[in-house]
Amino acid sequence: MADLQRIVDELAARLDRPLLLEDHVQRVVAYSEQSGAMDDIRRDSILRRHTAPEVRRWLRAAGIHEATGPLRTEGAPHLGLLPRVCVPVRHSDGLLGFLWFIDADPPMSGAHVGEAAAATPAVAVALFHESLASGLASHRELEAVTGLLLGERDAATQLIEAGAFPQAQPVTVQVARPRTAEPTDALRLALEQGLLALRRRLSGHHPLHLVRYDHAVLLTAGPPVPADDLHAAMPVPVVVGVGRSRPALAEAAGSYQEARHAAEVTARVPGLGRTAEWARLGVYRMLTQLPDQELHPGLERLLADAQYLPLLETLETYLDLAGSAVATSRALRLHRTSLYYRLQRVEELARTDLKDGGERLALHLSLKLARLSGRYLPRDSHSAS
Repeated sequence: MADLQRIVDELAARLDRPLLLEDHVQRVVAYSEQSGAMDDIRRDSILRRHTAPEVRRWLRAAGIHEATGPLRTEGAPHLGLLPRVCVPVRHSDGLLGFLWFIDADPPMSGAHVGEAAAATPAVAVALFHESLASGLASHRELEAVTGLLLGERDAATQLIEAGAFPQAQPVTVQVARPRTAEPTDALRLALEQGLLALRRRLSGHHPLHLVRYDHAVLLTAGPPVPADDLHAAMPVPVVVGVGRSRPALAEAAGSYQEARHAAEVTARVPGLGRTAEWARLGVYRMLTQLPDQELHPGLERLLADAQYLPLLETLETYLDLAGSAVATSRALRLHRTSLYYRLQRVEELARTDLKDGGERLALHLSLKLARLSGRYLPRDSHSAS
């Protein structure tokens, strides 16, 4: 509720106009301080926490439940109702609520109506979480899970005492990270919707969840739920990272860090697929802890010029396949003579010797670090690495 009130207060202040927020059945959820024009309907709605039946019928007849965008409704003097601007709050064609503004003294400008409409994704996120979360009151669970993932041991005690998680079971954390690059309020709402739907099917796992600005977190008792279930629940494409199980809820932060790193690696290394377990990341598990600036000097020169991308791809495939010219030629569909030429060019440009095991190791690790940092983006992935 605190998030909804903050959003309502901030929007009302920006528009310099009182605002009232209702849910989809027109129960009052939040409202700003009142100034300017006000009618008895607004006053009664705030006092009773719902709109009178005859007013609901009038507004419904005006089309508010069918509206997909802002709608101006006429006044009804016989009901004591001033003209209003109604901004429906929707997600995926589902109606979540309404933003209401009195459209008088003076009427709202088109720019202000547009600004109110632009705020609806943030309102939808808060409304959806407030209306559908079960178990602990949603804001209490949100605070407790946030603290838990930050390593606050008291948070685990709060969740266990509230009956949200069993005391004697291990915990596993999974992170779902959207493939889209730009986090938005609509994306957060989609993640929230997916996790809440999944939680209803996972009640035996005592699930908890949290949606951050660029990823979603699912905590379950015992082993991880099948990643395919998490993918299927998400309304948007995601990559999933899975942390190792921990013996107690108080240690969930460690599993969370692993799951988050695994999801980040999966997002940057397409060859790993759409799900990665921290325990199976191989060399990438170690590389996430290293600074990406520490690359082989010769590789730095090749990364600095886009014309050398084919050489880098050839080098990575060759190193991934343990220096086998036969396997590399087959994987790249490249004649052996052409392969040897490319490798010779790598040695010349990078001032290295591929017969030196230490050099091969440094180059191989540097290529993987460059993948993680986004400096090396091969056109195709020839290996899961």
